[in-house]
Amino acid sequence: MTETATVRPLDRVYVDKQHPDAYRALAATAQAAKDAAAAAGLDRRLVELVNLRVSQLNACAYCLDLHTRAALRAGETTQRLGVLAAWRDTELFTARERAALALAEATSHPADAGPQTTAYAEARATFTDDEISAVIWVAITMNAFNRVSVMSKHPVRESPATPVH
Repeated sequence: MTETATVRPLDRVYVDKQHPDAYRALAATAQAAKDAAAAAGLDRRLVELVNLRVSQLNACAYCLDLHTRAALRAGETTQRLGVLAAWRDTELFTARERAALALAEATSHPADAGPQTTAYAEARATFTDDEISAVIWVAITMNAFNRVSVMSKHPVRESPATPVH
């Protein structure tokens, strides 16, 4: 008679709780990026699209859940959120949004020189220096938060239904 071993998921360290000072520094940097985006005049919906697209690229369930709800509160539509992963294949996004999404992707995959050059050129034709910098900082901080949540395996808990816009 053989016994079946019980397989447990790997216990994860919540790195944000383990080193709260480091997490607070990251949160302060993210707040500064959010403030820079607002000061540059970037729409909150655009910022949330950047947060979501970066989180899609990094497969961060926790951040996808959090920022989907934030995007809906900011007035984003479920249709646009539903097709965000395929934003290049739809006309639902403005030129500014498309430029921001391409720049966010280039920031998330900096080793891809060709797409990075193209995205930066498109951003240059669309945004001011302040706006470009703000989009990049939003993407940088979202990438960092994604890594904290993915490596900590932060859980996504069921939440009450979010109103549809």
